Amino acid sequence: MKKYIALFMMLFLFATPALAEVKVVATLPWIGSIAKEIGKDKINITTLVKPMQDPHFAEAKPSMILAARKADILMYNGLDLEIGYLPRIIESSNNPNIQPGKTGNLDCSQFITPIEKPASVDRSMGDVHPLGNPHYHFSPKNILKVAEVMANVFSDIDAGNADFYRGNLQIFKDRLMEKQKQWSSKPLKGGKYVSYHKLLEYLAQEYGFQIQGYIEPKPGIPPSAGHLSEMIENIKKTKPDAILATVVAGKKEAEALSLKTGVRSVVLPQDVGATEASKDWFSLMDEVLKGLE
Repeated sequence: MKKYIALFMMLFLFATPALAEVKVVATLPWIGSIAKEIGKDKINITTLVKPMQDPHFAEAKPSMILAARKADILMYNGLDLEIGYLPRIIESSNNPNIQPGKTGNLDCSQFITPIEKPASVDRSMGDVHPLGNPHYHFSPKNILKVAEVMANVFSDIDAGNADFYRGNLQIFKDRLMEKQKQWSSKPLKGGKYVSYHKLLEYLAQEYGFQIQGYIEPKPGIPPSAGHLSEMIENIKKTKPDAILATVVAGKKEAEALSLKTGVRSVVLPQDVGATEASKDWFSLMDEVLKGLE
């Protein structure tokens, strides 16, 4: 009898496919959020950069390398936003799946059209991104392209669940279409803002408002007292709708300028999870667009 039970168990094990989640490593929270919309319970996501970190200054850690070593897919922002830490992680992981050119290496920026790509770059320009503005996650048009690519990559790596991923992509598209109707109704066209960092240029382009000045004199360079004095005078003259900062950059400076000029300051989440309300990419967009009203 025991012999037959053992034989039955062996046949059951061989006949039942293994239920293994696709292991995804995302550099940034917004990437993990979109991946979860498409992969849901079929994937397991590790996010390297925390919501309260400035992604420009992230550093490689042993825990990041370990996560990458086990990954089926590595997803990242691209446009050199992760240049300070990601190459080391990829190289040190010794994971053939995520090396450049492999299916498990997904540079999300390869599927969008970058803006603000400089003709030339030198150190006097500050922390300029030579491949273009990397903050395209505030563009619904670009995010749709990224979601489509994620669905294709998941389907390639986990072909047995391809219909599941494509179905989730359609749900994402439908939800985005409804959200776009809400967002497009907001009175942002023609608005004028001052921002700490070059963060919302893609959103400005799609929604018809302007970023007419920056608290940073150059990207990545903190403002001097003299620059802030000039900003005060400019803000008094141009009277923007708001002075924008993020949870991780420029809050103190924006509040100081607000006190000196009477123009409201707004602190926005720069990524998913940076505030309690921004729990996923959709709620991130909701909060940012509400802050601009």
